[in-house]
Amino acid sequence: MTDGPGVTPIADGVYRLVVDGRSEIVYVAGPAADQWAFWNGQVFHRIVTEAAPRIERSRADVPQPLTSPMPATVLKVLAVTGASVRKGDTLVILEAMKMELPIRAATDGIVKQVSCREGELVQAGALLVELG
Repeated sequence: MTDGPGVTPIADGVYRLVVDGRSEIVYVAGPAADQWAFWNGQVFHRIVTEAAPRIERSRADVPQPLTSPMPATVLKVLAVTGASVRKGDTLVILEAMKMELPIRAATDGIVKQVSCREGELVQAGALLVELG
């Protein structure tokens, strides 16, 4: 592992990011103008318009849809409708490319809706859980 920052493609849509000597894996899905990235249990959505790119990140004051960052199988659903969750709680575990991907709450909130079930195949962008 190197000490300097860098991005190394590992596979199609999978990158190794090295910052301050730490290595992280980032998954990216979607076309160049509408990309989804999954890193450290968080989902980022990048939309590029002709004017400028816009990156959306979850906010606590609006309902938060937690979506699948890539095509995957739902391994485990830990979220329960009506339950209170804290930032960082794992709500769903997906499996993609033989790896487990935990989907975590980006903020404290209440589970408003669970839209997936164990064993289900989901596509990139599919709604998994909605927090309010």
